Amino acid sequence: MEKLKNIWSTTVDELLNKVTWPTWDELVQGTVVVLVASIIFALVIYVIDLGFDNITRLLYNLF
Repeated sequence: MEKLKNIWSTTVDELLNKVTWPTWDELVQGTVVVLVASIIFALVIYVIDLGFDNITRLLYNLF
């Protein structure tokens, strides 16, 4: 039980005193970057999917 208390104390100490938490502005900026990147990746994948769909339809129509 003492070992568990020691681990808990060490964890709390590290989270409160050693971790550098982002400021609110940094958090918002990081979130916006992730959202924009996710939308861009989704659009790229959508365009690639449309391209493969058109190629597949073309090939099926040939046979």
